Amino acid sequence: MSELNLILVGPPGAGKGTQAERLVEDFDLPYYATGDILRSAVKEGTDLGKKAKEYMDRGDLVPDDVICGVIMERIDSDEARDGFLLDGFPRTVGQADVLERAMNKLGRRLTAALLLDVSDEEVIRRLSGRRMCVKNGHLYHVEFDPPKREGVCDQDGSRLIQRDDDKPETIQRRLDVYHEQTQPLVDYYDERGVLRRFDGSRPPGEVHDHIRASLATLRLEDEL
Repeated sequence: MSELNLILVGPPGAGKGTQAERLVEDFDLPYYATGDILRSAVKEGTDLGKKAKEYMDRGDLVPDDVICGVIMERIDSDEARDGFLLDGFPRTVGQADVLERAMNKLGRRLTAALLLDVSDEEVIRRLSGRRMCVKNGHLYHVEFDPPKREGVCDQDGSRLIQRDDDKPETIQRRLDVYHEQTQPLVDYYDERGVLRRFDGSRPPGEVHDHIRASLATLRLEDEL
């Protein structure tokens, strides 16, 4: 397999960032998070970056073809010649179509869409348990990484708060958007035979091992 072209799919809080770090290290892949790429293109003042900035300045959504254009600039570069890892794009079936057409023009194809499957209940448990100290932003989790004294930061003694983004009702709204816009991608990539499912509720190390084993199998199949 000459290339390893991967996308990460899953709800907020599924652990995509953690798995991305490990995959980048394992396979020496460039990691492209949509928000970072857009900000970078705007900062660098590329033609597509300028176009994206016009929409962002007006508070409008950046159109799919512009986002895809910015991403394809990275994919069609030397650093991504042997593959890439995309996170946060595509978010919709429309974006997936645009990406597929753009990759076809380059004579490339997606190796796998890696789905981290996590229930809404587990996502809410993970994200709503986060706490941050008001003084220096140190992070804790009431269940997985609690402070020694409840509600007090171990490092600076300041009060711990729950950010608005981490409140259950806010998380549920984000999940609703995910189910409406992004969940259809699961069927889209399943129909194309590139979807690989992983139980994101398992410990991160187990998820990582499962993903590596799956990609090793794909490579073996490709060489036969």
